[in-house]
Amino acid sequence: MATPRTPNAARKALARLSLPERTAVADALRTETVGGVLLLVAAVAALIWANVPALSHAYATVSHFHLGPAALGLNLSVAHWAADGLLAVFFFVAGVELKRELVAGDLRDPKAAVLPVVAALCGMVVPALVYTLTNLTGGGSLAGWAVPTATDIAFALAVLAVIGTSLPSALRAFLLTLAVVDDLFAILIIAVFFTGRIDFAALGGAVAALALFWLLLRKGVRGWYVYLPLALVIWALMYNSGVHATIAGVAMGLMLRCVTREGEERSPGERLEHLVRPLSAGLAVPLFALFSAGVPVSGGALAQVFTRPETLGVVLGLVVGKTVGVFGGTWLTVRFTRASLSEGLAWADVFAVATLAGIGFTVSLLIGELAFSGDLALTEEVKASVLVGSLIAAICATVLLKVRNARYRRLCEDEERDEDQDGIPDVYEQDDPAYHLRMAEIHEGKAAEHRRIAAGLAAAARRARAEVPGGAGEENGRPA
Repeated sequence: MATPRTPNAARKALARLSLPERTAVADALRTETVGGVLLLVAAVAALIWANVPALSHAYATVSHFHLGPAALGLNLSVAHWAADGLLAVFFFVAGVELKRELVAGDLRDPKAAVLPVVAALCGMVVPALVYTLTNLTGGGSLAGWAVPTATDIAFALAVLAVIGTSLPSALRAFLLTLAVVDDLFAILIIAVFFTGRIDFAALGGAVAALALFWLLLRKGVRGWYVYLPLALVIWALMYNSGVHATIAGVAMGLMLRCVTREGEERSPGERLEHLVRPLSAGLAVPLFALFSAGVPVSGGALAQVFTRPETLGVVLGLVVGKTVGVFGGTWLTVRFTRASLSEGLAWADVFAVATLAGIGFTVSLLIGELAFSGDLALTEEVKASVLVGSLIAAICATVLLKVRNARYRRLCEDEERDEDQDGIPDVYEQDDPAYHLRMAEIHEGKAAEHRRIAAGLAAAARRARAEVPGGAGEENGRPA
């Protein structure tokens, strides 16, 4: 007789990660969290440096100091080098991370990819709409519509590190994947909407150099002394083409192979990401923040953030638009795919993570510079609004996550428990018969130990009763 078929279990949204994906996410988050703390330190240092009267002139002098070969069109200010040069490293890591997600991570499965992609798209569209409506109503400039669309994963993880939350790995991975997709769309926005005059000769040279980069990778050529000079040539040509130079970084990252072959523990892309990510998170992004976040802050300037339509639109876009967009996109996806939230999670948790996505720092500052490049005063005010909006989002997320932190700690303890001490958390071995046999041996050993202890205690009690017959006692150490 045929065995009756059981209905398929309902698909879970934000379910527990697979063990390899959990390890990869943990490695990435560990570096990004450290980088996020450095980013916070750099942002605070920039604000102090730019606002202390005795230091502000030095900040302006250093930021606008030019260096580089003018003959190659690269005589740039220090701030310009940080925005166009160092951020190319950041976008290179983003490109590798996106490639890994697409070919080896959760995004390779279309069903799993729907949730973070839709959430990221809604989390960019809604802030842009909030900014646009605010400026149409207030008569402001629509040029900054893209400023509140980006999420800064390093800054968000730094907030998590500071408040000490034990956010479950599934939610952390959702935030990380959301930020990766967010970065991709931010790159497309920069390439499409913030590219001015194009030098087709330089652009053609950049494309040819990228083709050579791809060919060398496919031929298996190795050696940093080959790829590093070529990467610098690609970056310089892309910069001189008029297309934002960070596009070169993400293009090279997407070309790397991120699938392991026989005999490899890690793919070339993963190895290079492992090497470059600390440089990106620990040096490139903090230095960019140091020379971009130094905006004048005063009572009047902060008040103007909430009165000028451009700056108010950025704040509302980050705080309200991001939260509504990410949460709404997640809810709609779960609703129309008939999925259900994973056990232990509630919609309040998704809302808190959506609020955390409103921290838009690095890419938002970059887009703010590009959007209002012709108006220095407005550029500074928009940067201040990015800082204010990100701070408000961080405070809101902190409050919401703290409310659920005790629950998160219990979930994390369940995820980390390893009673058989084989180095693999028990939750990943529930379908392995060998695990249950090991646990049976452990419990049988414990039961045998408890029986031995109980037998010893019972024997001691019997001896004690035998030594005191009929109420006899002792006097001066002798039997009475």
